[in-house]
Amino acid sequence: MRRYLPNDDFSALHALLIRAFAYMEGRIDPPSSLERLDADALRAMSTTSEIWVIEDGGNPIACMILTPQPDALYLGKLAVDVIRRGQGLARDLVHHAEARARALGLPRLRLQTRVELLENHVTFAALGFAITAQTAHPGYSRPTSLTMERAVLSCPSET
Repeated sequence: MRRYLPNDDFSALHALLIRAFAYMEGRIDPPSSLERLDADALRAMSTTSEIWVIEDGGNPIACMILTPQPDALYLGKLAVDVIRRGQGLARDLVHHAEARARALGLPRLRLQTRVELLENHVTFAALGFAITAQTAHPGYSRPTSLTMERAVLSCPSET
């Protein structure tokens, strides 16, 4: 796993995100913010957030974007390539996020998932996350996202 920096190939990373999030199309409302994110936007994000990528043969197969918040490390765009799912890569990413949160002195990991994506709720719960809030995108009167959090353990041997 390595951190992507501005000189990395963000077009390959963007392609991974498009493949990994394709199953959401037509299932979530409003549509994913990924529709407004391209390789250049990812490159710009790499200067303010940590983009961590697992590669195989130089090609990205899993990723996440970590953004420090005052009371948590926000884990966004966690994605595993469709053909690589079920190999523990999401778990590896979450464990790395936990190590980064610990290094930054942040007590918890936070993420958001869409209300409609029940399989994500199950996956994140299995990774130790619990639902802490519901939110609605602007213009929606119903919840559209769930916030989930996981406490950061004090030392790696506890994970």
